[in-house]
Amino acid sequence: MEFNVWDILIDFGIISALLLVGTFLRAKVGIFQRSFMPASIIAGILGLLLGSHGLNILPFSELISTYPSLLIAVVFAALPLSTPKFKWSDMFDKVGRLWSYSQVIMLLMWGGGLLFALALLVPIFDVHNGFGLLLAAGFVGGHGTAAAIGEAFQSQGWEEATTLAMTSATIGAILAIGIGLLLIKSNANKGNTNYISSFDKLPNELKSGLLPKDKRDPLGENTVSSILIDPFAFHLILVLIATSIGYYLSQLGESLYASLSIPAFSLAFLVGLLLRYFLEWIKADDYVDHKIMSSIGGNATDFLVAFGIASINLTVVADNIVPFSILIIFGIILSYIFYKVLSRYYFQENWFEKGIFTFGWITGAVATAIALLRIVDPKLKSNTLDEFGLAYIPIAPVEIAIITFSPLLILNGHHWLFVVITIVISFVILTVSYYKKWIILNSKERSK
Repeated sequence: MEFNVWDILIDFGIISALLLVGTFLRAKVGIFQRSFMPASIIAGILGLLLGSHGLNILPFSELISTYPSLLIAVVFAALPLSTPKFKWSDMFDKVGRLWSYSQVIMLLMWGGGLLFALALLVPIFDVHNGFGLLLAAGFVGGHGTAAAIGEAFQSQGWEEATTLAMTSATIGAILAIGIGLLLIKSNANKGNTNYISSFDKLPNELKSGLLPKDKRDPLGENTVSSILIDPFAFHLILVLIATSIGYYLSQLGESLYASLSIPAFSLAFLVGLLLRYFLEWIKADDYVDHKIMSSIGGNATDFLVAFGIASINLTVVADNIVPFSILIIFGIILSYIFYKVLSRYYFQENWFEKGIFTFGWITGAVATAIALLRIVDPKLKSNTLDEFGLAYIPIAPVEIAIITFSPLLILNGHHWLFVVITIVISFVILTVSYYKKWIILNSKERSK
């Protein structure tokens, strides 16, 4: 493949145009408004239909399938730099219940998906031992995690992994929105929602995505003067440094030990974390605006989703359609059980708001969860989003460890060990939660 730097510009120019089209369709066309589908997914689907794996109209280069691997490293590098300071004691005192609920579900989606595939799909369809990880990689993690897991397996010979993981993420997001909207309509009519009385009376900005002037928030604060350096460029520099060092360390590890394959995104996260500690040590962390850092990660995520969907190889999906469909159906059933049953044992107040948020998260990633929550709780009075932001802080290292080491365990033949670890940890958390009274089994004490 002959490399030309202008190919990158053309690819990003095309996907940018599709993102703009996706934004217009979501803002102005009724069917897209009712779907609550983000512009990045619309753009990716258009790119898939019009690209080399579809009608072959758009002149994407062969590099298109490599961009998600780069962009996920950027996302993970920005993550530790976008998280505000916190105290562990505050986290468990305030949001221990939501942390336990979310952590258990996340672990069981990873371990349960792999267990289901190893017990049923691998023996019958002779799929890869890591096939079951595609469920949580796409559903829980979204397109970013799908890119990471896919890259890890693809670099070790499973060429189909990235396409299948991206497809899982795309289907998960669409199903999360579709099923989530049905659940919201049903529960609003039954009176289970606390902050909306009718689904049809939602504010227009939720449907179109366009914010009126009185509801616009600033992107962030300028922490340095433009006389010195542009504030956005300053923040982007920090992210790119962490990303570059992470990639270099990944390549260095492989050159020193051929069997050592640590993904660049994991090392980029660690470098970003060390960079944060360094900035705190030299008393410069006050010049890092968390909103701007989060925006940089959000920008990278939008392009990652669009490129990830546009680069899906439909032939690979067709070749695995039966086992893949069975895995997806299992994932939806498991997600619904978590939402319908487990949430009632954890939450006495706002059980539906917290339940639908987590349903959106474990089927369509956090962005979809936020979209569903804003429908049932437009003014965020349930504090679900604030609590999850705090609860996710200890979840993030676990998720990154799973994304980093699960492919390594499976590629080295320790797939059953991974299943056991996730289930045992889930059981321990459930036991602790029971004694901490985060879980209430007595039906009289639970909300009905």
